[in-house]
Amino acid sequence: MMFLNFLIMLSAFLFMEGVAWFTHKYVMHGKLWNLHEDHHVHQNRMFQKNDFFALFFAVPGWLGIMLGMLYAINFLVFVGFGITFYGIAYFVVHDIFIHQRFRIFSKSDNFYLRAIRKAHKVHHKHLNKDGAECFGMLLVPFKYFKAEWQSGKMRASNV
Repeated sequence: MMFLNFLIMLSAFLFMEGVAWFTHKYVMHGKLWNLHEDHHVHQNRMFQKNDFFALFFAVPGWLGIMLGMLYAINFLVFVGFGITFYGIAYFVVHDIFIHQRFRIFSKSDNFYLRAIRKAHKVHHKHLNKDGAECFGMLLVPFKYFKAEWQSGKMRASNV
């Protein structure tokens, strides 16, 4: 039973990458651009209107955990935890690692993390809602992974 609960949680976590990609591309760069726009403009503010999306994504996780526990529906509890863990991963990768809202994890030389950072920089080179690419967070186009892998191999051979 514990393994099944883990699979449910992992599935919800992975599903959230698709939800985040879809929401980023079609909602944040669509009808709700007015909330997301300040994220594409460099500012020295701790909070942005874009941060409201964290609440938008937190509600389903919270509801899953709360309703699952209230009505003893284990499936919902672990879906809620999967969504919540994705939110935590998003915060750590996007806000801390990529945007350096807190100055930690800034010197990583891991090719996977470099690829994620590069894809996000490509996304942010567009200051308006049209023309952007790379809407994912943990899964980005393969070309960025390949380029960073090759870049790391080149650096290692020059040492």
